[in-house]
Amino acid sequence: MVLVFTDLDGTLLDHETYVFEPALPALERLAVRGVPLIFCTSKTRAETEYWRARTGNRWPFVVENGGAVYVPPGSFPFPVPGAVRRGEYEVLEFGTPYSQLVEALRQAEQRSGCRVRPFHRLSAEQIAVITGLPPPQAELAAQREYDEPFEILDPQLAEQLLREIESQGFRWTRGGRFYHITGNNDKAAALRALTALYRRLEPALVTIALGDGLNDAAMLAAADQAFVMPSAQSSRLLEMVPGARLAPQPGPVGWARAILEMVPE
Repeated sequence: MVLVFTDLDGTLLDHETYVFEPALPALERLAVRGVPLIFCTSKTRAETEYWRARTGNRWPFVVENGGAVYVPPGSFPFPVPGAVRRGEYEVLEFGTPYSQLVEALRQAEQRSGCRVRPFHRLSAEQIAVITGLPPPQAELAAQREYDEPFEILDPQLAEQLLREIESQGFRWTRGGRFYHITGNNDKAAALRALTALYRRLEPALVTIALGDGLNDAAMLAAADQAFVMPSAQSSRLLEMVPGARLAPQPGPVGWARAILEMVPE
């Protein structure tokens, strides 16, 4: 059995246009083979549900850099240990409440003197401008629970800001577009939790992970096989995850080629 974990932006989705259609042959192969495809993203639950609907994905998914794992009904023939019920989902929560992250970032900004532009200070229209998302999707991106994206406006003071975040006991990471402040969670912990559940069904499963940002490093390192998508951060990622392979092209074209290579017909 194969279990695939994938980032979305810059990986399954094109970094600029968000199209995924070039990946359709690979998505179809995974569907035919019954291979679980786990979206493991910095996006919110609402955003991820949108992309699950667009791509026909029915599997569990990971949101906000490992803040939580959402397990749809019927995913496993047993209750998910430690999960809480939220609507139709069983949810494994790893993240820190959003309000605490916002306050920690505010204090780090104040103490470091490094100005930031966080999502909570932006309207959906402003988020749409800086991300290239259509306004309805930008509204979904603003519905955050476990992770606050932000831009650094004073790069010369970035190190001081990040140290202040760490001094409060929080983590920071960097995706394809933004820095993020999180609690004590990452994509790797979510990968391990889901892998443990699937191994109750098939002990010999193999995990594959694909990602393009520094926030994907832990996930890539935790997988049995990993592909780094070409990006501005790929050289650094390959250093951080020595066993990873570089996908042949960025975005959904390279994603599809990597999947078709790793999951034969």
